[in-house]
Amino acid sequence: MLAGLAAVYFVAGKLGLRLASVNASATAVWAPTGIALAAFLMLGSRVWPAILLSAFLVNVTTAGSVLTSVSIGAGNTLEGIVGAYLVNRFANGRNALQRAPDVFKFAALTSIVSTIVSATWGVTSLALAGFADWARYGSIWLTWWLGDAAGALVVAPFVILWSASPRPRWRGSRVFEAALLLLLLSFGAAMVFGGLFPSEVKNYPLEFLCLPLLIWAAFRFGQREVATAVAMLSGIATWGTLHGFGPFARSAQNESLLLLQTFMAVTAVTTLALAAVVSERKEAEKRLRRLAVRDPLTGLGNYRRLIAALEGEIGRSQRTERPFALLFLDLDDLKGINDRYGHLVGNRALCRVAHALSVSCRSMDTAARFGGDEFALVMPETRDAAARQVAGRIGDDLAVDTEQPVLSLSVGVAEYPRDGETVEALLGVADHALYEAKAGRVGRHGVRPRGAASAGSPVASVASFRAPRKRSHR
Repeated sequence: MLAGLAAVYFVAGKLGLRLASVNASATAVWAPTGIALAAFLMLGSRVWPAILLSAFLVNVTTAGSVLTSVSIGAGNTLEGIVGAYLVNRFANGRNALQRAPDVFKFAALTSIVSTIVSATWGVTSLALAGFADWARYGSIWLTWWLGDAAGALVVAPFVILWSASPRPRWRGSRVFEAALLLLLLSFGAAMVFGGLFPSEVKNYPLEFLCLPLLIWAAFRFGQREVATAVAMLSGIATWGTLHGFGPFARSAQNESLLLLQTFMAVTAVTTLALAAVVSERKEAEKRLRRLAVRDPLTGLGNYRRLIAALEGEIGRSQRTERPFALLFLDLDDLKGINDRYGHLVGNRALCRVAHALSVSCRSMDTAARFGGDEFALVMPETRDAAARQVAGRIGDDLAVDTEQPVLSLSVGVAEYPRDGETVEALLGVADHALYEAKAGRVGRHGVRPRGAASAGSPVASVASFRAPRKRSHR
């Protein structure tokens, strides 16, 4: 891994120094800063030998002496170490690109603070060794610093975000939209920076035409896709600017690249922050949607989720003519548990029932807390007998639970369409059966199966029984 990192750093460094003009060791395009920063953030300080060695080789094979190359390599390594430390300390580390405030901190700490270290260290080393004119110290330093800053803001986010998990898994229309976005961005960048604009003048200030596409990426995708779009735009814009195209092309190559890098740095920070804001909003909306349909104590669905599941299953059953079952469960004597053990233990008892429900049902089933000590389980494509078997498993799970106090359940079952064809009818039948079960305590376990009393009873077709209760040995 370290050898691969050193090789990538070396190749990127040699390509960058080919664009040096104010000094053989200073370039306005320096991707290795972003590579080193991402490596220190993702892999830790153990990568410093690879960064130091590759930075030394880049410089010693380009210009200067062994001594200046060692010094510049040390400065580049120190830049990465300082940048990673500051980001870890103040900007949430490798997750710095997930929240807008951290994005701005990341930008300030890496493109201003840490890059000053490398620029000052490197240019001073060259000037002291006689490889840079002190009179040109300012212009060389500005080129060095801005090249490093753009590398930190364009390259580092791309590497960090694509090194993180999970990777995106798109299908169908999502893949088409992403491909269309990249195609339009490539075309737009070629129009603005690549000389494809249908006019004899190829330097109109049309860079703003690329911004709506980056905003599209921020709103429809996320930080990873925005970083990819910014990196791709930077590559096309750099190529076009070097060939004299685009709004930043000037007679002096270094001036052109400095203007372009300033634009790309500002664009990267702005769009990454926007993408982070959009991502935070989407996550907040997801949390709100979950809270809207989830019971905060047990984590099961709430009453709203239960009603939605029942309505959905009724509609599905009407189309497929397949039945489904509704289990209604009640935790016995919750008030007694609260009075004897306290409400915290009572809440824990509700959570134990919820856990037993969760482990006993299928992924297609919907478990919900109806309210208070009552729970419900919607079971698609299930008949009465199978539902009662599931209820038995839930009771068995509670019976073998060694946690105190010992819990038991009363259960009522209703089947669609046999016991009703509306939500209200099914809930009423299951509720009636549940309370019939609560009245059926006999035998050594304190329960007995209880069906409907007679064929003429309103709940004649409803299975109602009481789940067994483990005996206390205290």
